[in-house]
Order: sequence, then structure tokens, then C-alpha cells
Amino acid sequence: MASKKRILLLDDDQMLRNSLAEQLEAEGDYVAVEAGNLAEARARAKEGLYEFMILDVGLPDGDGRVLCAELREAGVSCPIILLTAKDGDADMIAGLKSGANDYVAKPFRFAVLMARIHAHLRSHEQSEDAVYRIGPYTFRPSAKVLIDQGGKRVRLTEKETNILKFLYRSGETVPREQLLHEVWGYNPAVTTHTLETHIYRLRQKIEPNPSSAQILITETGGYRLVA
Repeated sequence: MASKKRILLLDDDQMLRNSLAEQLEAEGDYVAVEAGNLAEARARAKEGLYEFMILDVGLPDGDGRVLCAELREAGVSCPIILLTAKDGDADMIAGLKSGANDYVAKPFRFAVLMARIHAHLRSHEQSEDAVYRIGPYTFRPSAKVLIDQGGKRVRLTEKETNILKFLYRSGETVPREQLLHEVWGYNPAVTTHTLETHIYRLRQKIEPNPSSAQILITETGGYRLVA
């Protein structure tokens, strides 16, 4: 299955922050990384890729909108929701101008917040800006590249990119025929041997030991990505 999505959660209200983190992790698909102020959030933001961020606006050491703008300037493309105690149009406009995808006023219902998170994630994962984590790699489909933890870039072909992208989004074992049709279309001239050849070449690029795959594995009838 796909790896759990890392969410940066910034709020100076520790009780609220802890409660949100617990509820997010109870969903089963998320890992919450907490920060109580801008300084902590800036440090946490450098620790790796996040699939989502929730940033409070009013903080003891500044404004969450400033951090949002900094992150966008630095190239962070994941969805960002701002939390605020204010619910005026001017504040909402300022938040969206800082680069946020959404603006949620406190108090809020957790179910509503989760619905917005899910909606933004679905939209983002279909966009050209999407970035994923696959094993030790950061996967950038739009650039057709995997980047390992040391910064080394692994170039991918279009077909290899589409194979990884579809397997990641599926989060489960995909039958060979389904994967073949998704990547090559319904072309009778293309057989599963073509797919198997591409899988072999892809493993040569991404697996530490291609003969014993740990990332792109074969299961009964198909293939699966292991985070």
C-alpha cells in the first residue's frame, strides 16, 4: 500500500494541536508532525517531504501566512490549509494571497476539516505539481525523475513514470492487464511482455538489489509499490 501521508501541523494551542494529530493519525493514512510556533515549523519543514500542511495564522512569534508565502517561494507545492480565529473576508483574501489552498475558521468540526483535506489531496494528486514519496525516493512525475536521499537524480522514461504514478495512486496490487491498459491504452499489439520488460528496466534503476525487489514487487497476477 502507499506510504502514510505526512502532514505538518502548526498551532500554538497544544491541546487543539494534539487532538488534531490524534484524530488525523486515527484515520490510518496520515502521520502528523507537530510544531507550536513559526521557528519550530520552519525547522520541521526542512525535515522532508510533506503531502499536506495545516498552519495556524495567529502565532506567538508571527503569522502563519508569512510561513505559507515562504514555503511557496521555496517551491513547496503541497496543499496548505490556514486555520484562524478570525472569519472576515479581508483575512481570508490575505490568506489565499499568501498561497494557501483553503482558509478554515475556528472553531471547526473535524469531519469538515477532513473533508477539505481529502478534497485538496485528490485534486493535488491529479495535478502536474504532485510530488510523492516512494521508498527512499522523492518522485516528481512532471519532471520524470526520482531523487534519492543524497540528491542523486534517477531519470525515467514516460512509460516508467506512468507505471510508478498509477501504482502509487492505486495503493494496492494492480493486475498486469490493468496496468498495461492504463499505461499503453487498449492496443492489441502491446502484450504483457512489454510491461514486464519495462518493469525489469525500472527495477534496474530504482532497486538496490534488482533480483530481490523491495520497492516494486511482484504479487500474484500483478505489481505493487512498497513504501
